[in-house]
Amino acid sequence: MFVVESVCVAWFTLEFLLRFVNAQSKLAFARGPLNIIDAIAILPYYVALVVDVRDAPRDDDDAAAGAGRGYLDKLSLILRLLRALRILYVMRLARHSLGLQTLGMTMQRSMREFGLLLLFVCVAVTLFSPLVHLAESELAPFAATHPQHSFSSIPASYWWAIISMTTVGYGDMVPRSIPGQMVALTSILSGILIMAFPATSIFHTFSRSYQELKQEYEQLWKEERGEEMAAESEESRAKLHPPPDGVEDGVKDGDDGAEGGEDAVPPTAF
Repeated sequence: MFVVESVCVAWFTLEFLLRFVNAQSKLAFARGPLNIIDAIAILPYYVALVVDVRDAPRDDDDAAAGAGRGYLDKLSLILRLLRALRILYVMRLARHSLGLQTLGMTMQRSMREFGLLLLFVCVAVTLFSPLVHLAESELAPFAATHPQHSFSSIPASYWWAIISMTTVGYGDMVPRSIPGQMVALTSILSGILIMAFPATSIFHTFSRSYQELKQEYEQLWKEERGEEMAAESEESRAKLHPPPDGVEDGVKDGDDGAEGGEDAVPPTAF
């Protein structure tokens, strides 16, 4: 696997460097989101390679190794995090995938809708978490003798409110009392409505972005196809109708005669 990864990273690095050299504006190239993702995806391999070479274990000096064990542990943690960034290789498919490009454009254009969705969820979680905590810890029968440890505090109820409003429902926190179940029903219905409001706008943005990118791809394909057909027609026309040899010889003779006539004119004629 190391050999395969080395070959792939070498190919990606060569392709990245060639695109950087051929870029008209180096600053614009460095600011490109996809180029930044490419650099972040390639860099961890070289960092891991350098760290593995420099920080090889030395058995000769055990005392120094023990003293620097904490530093090496922190460095190994950072190294593992950098290695996890290799998953960004998948994002390179966005250069050749119409669907991923549409997804990125939709997220870029729908930042306001995502902000509204996050705001709605935060407000609802802040509202329903105290209610379910109150219902399960205070209003439920036998709450004083058999408290629900899952809803022991309001911050502990935030997780339940999030998974209930998003209709995930892992089942790790379940209200047992009637008041708690009524709060759960209200939170689930509210979550469905909250998720549905911005989803309509995001869907229309996705559809519009997909149509725009599809039209751009079709336009580029038609232009490239038209250029190829024009080049092929010119080649076939040149093969079917070559210029006659006599015309070329006459043109050459005319050029020679014109040059000779210029030489035959005496300088006193002017």
